[in-house]
Amino acid sequence: MKKEILEIFDNNFPGRDYTIEIVNPEFTSVCPITALPDFGTIIIRYIPDKSCVELKSLKYYFLEFRNAGIFYENITNTILDDLASVLQPRELTVITQWKARGGITETVSVTWPQKQ
Repeated sequence: MKKEILEIFDNNFPGRDYTIEIVNPEFTSVCPITALPDFGTIIIRYIPDKSCVELKSLKYYFLEFRNAGIFYENITNTILDDLASVLQPRELTVITQWKARGGITETVSVTWPQKQ
């Protein structure tokens, strides 16, 4: 995906820990095995440091996945890596919740930095 799409702006409160939560309930991608569409909800929670992500650019970043054949786990970790790289937040969690396919749902979550 093109992390260059992601734009940031200055955090006006860098001395304060606060949490930003972003929810995209209409995320779509494609199963790399069946080529069928996957539908999910993406939840991003982060504590910003010097910058915050601009939402319109995040929306366009998410659209890059729309026709990509990619597994849930790879989507979750790619979003985390790209946002962590661009934002350098104090903390970042990405949760993906996937609609049922064949009666099975899946939720994937990952946090940065990894707890030791």
